[in-house]
Amino acid sequence: MTAEPDLPLAVTQLMKGVVYRDTHDHAWRSLLELQPQARDYVDVLGLQVVIDEAEGYAFLRQRPGDPDDSAPLPRLIPRRALSFHVSLLLALLRKKLAEFDAQGADTRLMLTRDQMAEMVRVFLPATSNEARLTDQIDAHINKAAELGFLRPAKNSEQTYEVRRILKAFVDGQWLADFDTRLAEYAALLAGEEQA
Repeated sequence: MTAEPDLPLAVTQLMKGVVYRDTHDHAWRSLLELQPQARDYVDVLGLQVVIDEAEGYAFLRQRPGDPDDSAPLPRLIPRRALSFHVSLLLALLRKKLAEFDAQGADTRLMLTRDQMAEMVRVFLPATSNEARLTDQIDAHINKAAELGFLRPAKNSEQTYEVRRILKAFVDGQWLADFDTRLAEYAALLAGEEQA
């Protein structure tokens, strides 16, 4: 017997963060069944519900402001400025996710800390202090996990699942320009090394 759809549960879970099909089963089903009501409810707050049924996630996004509005609503969803290195890690993870999806083998991309470190290391300035570099890379990976783009695998501190929500924040158009952006990153790093 399945539980009745629960609008307060669905909206409350959305307010707390991303709702995933695989971890928030009841909230997910309620949200799918009560989409119009959930959209109307959060619209009053200046928010919009974004649902990707194929990938199995939903989240709230700040509704774009009306430039003609003399009294815009304050932001409920804060913008977060990411460091260069965390942005780079997310871009590399998104590219890896696109490659993984193109192979079509599995639904969950799992990467070890060492695999992610190797992806990022190519773009970091050369250093003789390997321990410091490892700590920096670990900090970037931890930040990506804190933001919800990586989920540590059960029974393994060194393996992470790349969450599909990343696709909503690093979109296909951005990926199309990825090589150009990497060239910009490389030029920026070269400038940091010379400074």
